[in-house]
Amino acid sequence: MILRFFCFLLLLWMIGFAWFAIDLPRTAADDVQTDSIVVLTGGPQRIEHALQLLEANKAKNLLISGVDRDVKPGELAAAYNRDETLFNCCIDLGFQAVDTRSNALETARWAAGRKDTSIRLVTSDWHMRRARLELERAVPSDIAIISDAVATAPSLGTLFKEYNKFLMRRTAALAGI
Repeated sequence: MILRFFCFLLLLWMIGFAWFAIDLPRTAADDVQTDSIVVLTGGPQRIEHALQLLEANKAKNLLISGVDRDVKPGELAAAYNRDETLFNCCIDLGFQAVDTRSNALETARWAAGRKDTSIRLVTSDWHMRRARLELERAVPSDIAIISDAVATAPSLGTLFKEYNKFLMRRTAALAGI
């Protein structure tokens, strides 16, 4: 009986992993407007995608969450081949976050200070589910979150680790942690 129970759990895990790996989140619809954009550092093309959205007037402000404390706006402007005035007017750098959970807390404080009612979340497709889970837990329920995933080609190892992190955070959330 115990062996059957563990086999059943393993089967559920395998089905969940297949869903997680096959049905990765996608880019949001182009016509979606939000108060602000938040991009989580840590993956290629994330910041570039968020800058393109800002330049396309999909929002008026951008938070880059999880920036190294030594990075200056001018350095980012040069690295992404953008005018520094864009960084001075419309982009805030978040230096407090070191992981996905603290990205969400940093974003929640920033959005509350701005009185945002909607946020476009930009991160990699494989990271989006856990990032969104953390952000939904951190911001008030009246703030709409639009997922805007950057398409990647994640390895099986990346998907395996992220799926298990997602399951652990989902379980912790259910336990109120």
